[in-house]
Amino acid sequence: MNKILIIATGILLMTLSACQKNFLEKMPDEDLTIDDVFSQHRYAESFLTSVYFNLPEEHNMSDAGGRNPFIAATDEMNITWSYAFSHQMATGAWGPSNMGTDIWGFMYEGIRKANIFLDNVDKVPVAPPVFTENERKRWVGEATFLRAFYHFLLMRVYGPIPIADKTFMLSDDFDALRRQPLDKCVEFVVSECDKAAANLPVKVAANREYGRITKAAALALKSRVLLYAASPLWNGNPDYAGFADSEGTVLFPASADNEKWQRAAQAAKDCIDQTEAGGYQIFQQHNTDPAKAAQDLFLVNNNSEIFLARNLSVGLLFERAAGPLSHGGFSGYCPLQEIVDDYEMENGEQPILGYNADNSPIINAASGYSESGYAATAHPKGYYPAGVHNMYVKRDPRFYAHIHFSGSIWAGKQLQFWRTGLDGRGAGGQNYTSTGYLIKKFSNPDVDVPASRGALKTWVYFRLGEQYLNYAEALNEYQGPVADVYKYVNLIRQRAGMPAVPQVLSKEQMRERIRRERRIELAFETHRYFDVRRWKLAPVVDNGDVHGLNIQEGTSLQDNAFYKRTRVETRLFTAPRHYLWPIYQSEINKNNNLVQNPQWQ
Repeated sequence: MNKILIIATGILLMTLSACQKNFLEKMPDEDLTIDDVFSQHRYAESFLTSVYFNLPEEHNMSDAGGRNPFIAATDEMNITWSYAFSHQMATGAWGPSNMGTDIWGFMYEGIRKANIFLDNVDKVPVAPPVFTENERKRWVGEATFLRAFYHFLLMRVYGPIPIADKTFMLSDDFDALRRQPLDKCVEFVVSECDKAAANLPVKVAANREYGRITKAAALALKSRVLLYAASPLWNGNPDYAGFADSEGTVLFPASADNEKWQRAAQAAKDCIDQTEAGGYQIFQQHNTDPAKAAQDLFLVNNNSEIFLARNLSVGLLFERAAGPLSHGGFSGYCPLQEIVDDYEMENGEQPILGYNADNSPIINAASGYSESGYAATAHPKGYYPAGVHNMYVKRDPRFYAHIHFSGSIWAGKQLQFWRTGLDGRGAGGQNYTSTGYLIKKFSNPDVDVPASRGALKTWVYFRLGEQYLNYAEALNEYQGPVADVYKYVNLIRQRAGMPAVPQVLSKEQMRERIRRERRIELAFETHRYFDVRRWKLAPVVDNGDVHGLNIQEGTSLQDNAFYKRTRVETRLFTAPRHYLWPIYQSEINKNNNLVQNPQWQ
């Protein structure tokens, strides 16, 4: 089954297409029928590999094929290049006939392949020791999970969707295909996760299986979908009251149900308990260096925290897109000043409490944060050298694992993002950081872009740390800040080298702490865009100016002109229109019963 580690052999894409080659030019595999494919283990395994192929490549945050415009369409990041679809999303310049990336079609393609596989997998003959009934059950679990995950990936973007739990044929009546009520979609994903979990090992047995679906992933998906279902966007949202299909079927729940928080909390706790019993634990390989632990969490493949990651083979794509100019990168993935401001100080205090009308920060005097002057000494663990701006001094260790900033050291070189620096606008042509920062998280210092020396990359979809925060959030919403809420928030903070949260918080105060913790711990992992929407905070968070540093200025590390907060882009979020994506107009034209999302008609 280690073929799954090499995504999509392409065998079945040729096999199942209508080839027009001359017969004498055909390879033997090209004449296989569906029955032929499932008559042999090796062909059936390749078909399952092709179902995995539709896992989105979210490490590619700028190109349509990555299917991840989300990180740069919220208050985490800006992308240097104007072609990125995230710019259209962020500024409101998009609609049903103007979509920069195809999630609808690609996910339903994966769902169709999963359905074909599930319809035919029982035909594969047992051939011990190569293929056994236990392996068949595992295959069923993997395909069942993938079908559920692809449905969820559609739901988080579109809301209620048509459920495709069977293989549709050309003879089917596609006009009868309708969006199902959101609660029914949630229950479908939950039941599929339960079925998948029953057929899967909790953990892969060896590194050669890394990338295969596990029970841990199924439990984690169940937790995530129930967390979304309990949240304000999906749970009795008045914005969608009365939203119905052409037959009058209401697609969103009419009233909020607080018990959904309890169900979400239980699912997250079940995931935590079962995965920890199965050998997973929070990754702390460098428990005396929390910044190093936070960085290596995404560089040490198959580590103790990861439930599911997509193998991306040995490559340079992320380091080329995100890397500094002086390291051969294109400086494309640029964190905003807004997320930089939200990293706490090492003493656990927020550095900035808000902003004045002129966008100047309201500084928390108790934090020790300063926006003037430069560090007289280096950090004892090497997080920054002497001479960097004081705004980067004594921050949450995760800041140094996630963000490249001027004066920081990367692969032996000091980064220079000011205008005349080696990594600045004056050196980069059309490639330069638009904010004065670059993403460090996920970057491998051993990758050498100019020498074309890559490293085995993965993209993490599910990990244990998320489950701790899922559980804390759902439990706090259901019961308030009880002991387990503090426990699991503080376990994340402990790994990060941060002080525990004070044991005096109200439910509302704890809610804010958990949301801030998700903001930092899960930064750039494709959570923030959906979090601020499910919390219904996007009209504030994603509406208005976003900022970086003054990349037009600066001739040295200590040139104050460079560190002036500067508008990067003015963003637009219109509620409720932008909470959900529009369904492609071409899909609506094919099926008038496929009702469009509100305000996109």
